[in-house]
Amino acid sequence: MRSGGKGLDHVARELDAAVCDKGHPVLFGDVVKALAAGAHSVMIGGLFAGTDESPGETVLFQGRSYKVYRGMGSLGAMQSARDRYQQADVEPSKLVPEGVEGRVPYKGPLSSSVHQLVGGVRSGMGYCGCKDLAELRRKAKFVRITNAGLRESHVHDVTITKEAPNYSGQQ
Repeated sequence: MRSGGKGLDHVARELDAAVCDKGHPVLFGDVVKALAAGAHSVMIGGLFAGTDESPGETVLFQGRSYKVYRGMGSLGAMQSARDRYQQADVEPSKLVPEGVEGRVPYKGPLSSSVHQLVGGVRSGMGYCGCKDLAELRRKAKFVRITNAGLRESHVHDVTITKEAPNYSGQQ
């Protein structure tokens, strides 16, 4: 998880504020970590990119299906929304993009991804022995590990022949 997280729950309580994590979760397990750190919500749009319901054309590339992805800060998105962002008079060469365009693996219906997300949160809560989010925030322990430890904790020395719906092999 990329969020700072240190003291997040304490600060949110002091300010009586809800916290939304924008730490760019890569795996569904990252969501439960953000919730354990005190987030009340998590921005997870990237995890749903590639679903049937996400925008973008489905294309075939080297025998695999992908969805065309265009981040809202990408040049293409900025050019198509110039009026909305009061940049209609700005030359396209003067736009400063902050996002990318590309393709993401096709994932099928959103309901399948939501099922994996909910299962990941339940699993993470189970690892901590927690039945609800309040208990998760109280009981969760964060431990710093090395990059080598992170690699070791994921699948390694295996050629994946059948992909799981909740694991891409990328960290």
